[in-house]
Amino acid sequence: MKINMPDGSKIELAGKSGRIEDILNELEINSEEVIVAKNGRIVAEEETAGGSDELKIVRIVHGG
Repeated sequence: MKINMPDGSKIELAGKSGRIEDILNELEINSEEVIVAKNGRIVAEEETAGGSDELKIVRIVHGG
């Protein structure tokens, strides 16, 4: 699984699969601060990912 991190870096987790929420926790990313796209489609944290999937994690920025 390929992961595009919020800082622009890319990592690969070979042989890893699981719920997106668990993957974010393992990467020490707060799921309330990001949106995750799996293979180009925004998905919920409950969705699973692995194998040849590509995740893009985008940090939500807000202000006023």
